[in-house]
Amino acid sequence: MLPSALLHPDAFLSPLAITDAVRRALDEDLGRAGDVTSIATIPEATQAHATLVARQAGVIAGLPLAVETFRQLSPDITIAAHARDGDTVAAGIQVLTISGPARAVLTGERTALNFVGRLSGIATLTADYVRHTAGSKMRICCTRKTTPGLRALEKYAVRCGGGFNHRFGLDDAILIKDNHIAVAGGIRPVLEAARAKIGHLVKIEIEVDTLDQLREVLDTGLTDVVLLDNMDLDTLKQAVAISAGRVVLEASGGVTRESISSIAATGVDYASSGALTHSAPNFDVALDIDA
Repeated sequence: MLPSALLHPDAFLSPLAITDAVRRALDEDLGRAGDVTSIATIPEATQAHATLVARQAGVIAGLPLAVETFRQLSPDITIAAHARDGDTVAAGIQVLTISGPARAVLTGERTALNFVGRLSGIATLTADYVRHTAGSKMRICCTRKTTPGLRALEKYAVRCGGGFNHRFGLDDAILIKDNHIAVAGGIRPVLEAARAKIGHLVKIEIEVDTLDQLREVLDTGLTDVVLLDNMDLDTLKQAVAISAGRVVLEASGGVTRESISSIAATGVDYASSGALTHSAPNFDVALDIDA
């Protein structure tokens, strides 16, 4: 089975990112000598049959990385999938069955579980946020507050949970924050400088923390998105009224599961939360090997 067959159909993740992430994870775990425990205790010809089981209910993600983990360890492992990324699963559901050389199955166990546990945790938390926005037009987004080296995977998991991605890095969109404004000499100078230098496909977003700043931004007509930073609900509602659809509005700061439904009700277009990635609990998943 190819890992790409298990990818969420509407999420974004390069197959090369899967291969590279698994290679780095296995290199970290195997070190210089490989799995000395399995080599020392398990005869080379021994076969194993295992099941990857979700021990809690939630949204599964990371299955392509689990498959790639075992594929990199042995070409003789066969895997059958009973779910794909983005599926909602019940506790106790078997999502993969794995058969092949026992050494490879045992060696890949922790790496495969780490990927599925981490990414399913993000997907499950994101889905919970999304449920709280039902009935509104608002979309919930992640941020760049991701684990170094795993950003593409974690942002993919957000998509698996029904969320949306903010920028992937500093290179794919302009986000002007308060320090940029201060150094550049003000809102109009910083926006004029940005608009003069970017291509026609690059979006500009600017952060404001007062309604007066919002009005100043709108007067320039030079931005695509305005980030409303740490505004209370009443101020967010006023911002929506002042903007009157002229720009996309994103709420940020204090976006939690407890506040998300109230933020959605203000009429903003997006809300971004670093908690989707930096505070997602690990999803409980296990690899059970038949005795």
